[in-house]
Amino acid sequence: MLLKCIRAENLKLRHSCIWAACVLIPLIPAVMGTFNYQNNLGVLTREWYSLWTQITLFYSSLFYAPLIGLYCSYLWRLEHLNNNWNVLMTNPVPVRNVFLAKLAVVYWVTLLTQLWIGVLYFLCGKLCGLPGMIPGQILVWLLRGTLAAAAVGTLQLLLSMVIRSFSVPIGISLTGSILGFIISNKGYSMYWPYSVMLLGMNANKSEDSLRHGPIPFLVSLCAFFLLFTGISIWYLKKKDVRA
Repeated sequence: MLLKCIRAENLKLRHSCIWAACVLIPLIPAVMGTFNYQNNLGVLTREWYSLWTQITLFYSSLFYAPLIGLYCSYLWRLEHLNNNWNVLMTNPVPVRNVFLAKLAVVYWVTLLTQLWIGVLYFLCGKLCGLPGMIPGQILVWLLRGTLAAAAVGTLQLLLSMVIRSFSVPIGISLTGSILGFIISNKGYSMYWPYSVMLLGMNANKSEDSLRHGPIPFLVSLCAFFLLFTGISIWYLKKKDVRA
C-alpha cells in the first residue's frame, strides 16, 4: 500500500516546476559562493575546504531549507485545491501511508538536489583551479546534510499540510534557516531543526563541527523526525473532511 502511495505521489512530479527549481536554484549559491571565494583568496587559503565554506554559507543558510519547503508545499498543493482534501480523507488508505509517501518523495528529490550541489561544488572548484578531487570528508558532510533534511522535511510537510497557502511555509523555512544560522553561532544547534541541518552540512566551516562524535547530532535528528512525523500522522487521523 505504501509503495502504491509513493508511486501516486511521484506522478505529481511529472512535468512539474519542481525539477526546474531543483536544477536552477542551487546555481545561485554556487555562483555566489565561488565569487566570494575568488575575491578573498588572500584569506581563504584551504582550497577545497575554503570553497566549501563559501558555497554552504549561501546554500545551507538561505536556499537548502526553502527548497525542501518548496517540494513539500508542491506535494500538498493539490490536496488543498477544490475538494481534493475530502477525497484524500475518504480514501481507503491509512493516513500514515499518505504522509510517509509524501516524505519519501520529498526526500528523494532532496537527495537529487544534494547530488547536484555536490556536482556544482566540484565544477566550481575546477573552474577556480583547485587541484585534485573533492576531499572525502566533504562528501561525508554532504551525506550528513542529506540525513539532516529528514528533520526539516517532516516539519515542512507538517506546515504545508496545516497551512493552505503555497508560499507561507516556504517563507517560514527561510526564516527558520536564518534563525538557524544565528542559533548555530550561539552553540545551540541541537535544539532547532534548521540548525541541525546546518550542522550536518558543516556550513561555513572548514573544520568538522562533529569532530567530537556524531551521537548528539543523530539523537537530535531522530527526535525531530519522530516528533514532527508523529504530530503529522496524529493530525491527519483527527482531521475530518472540509465542508
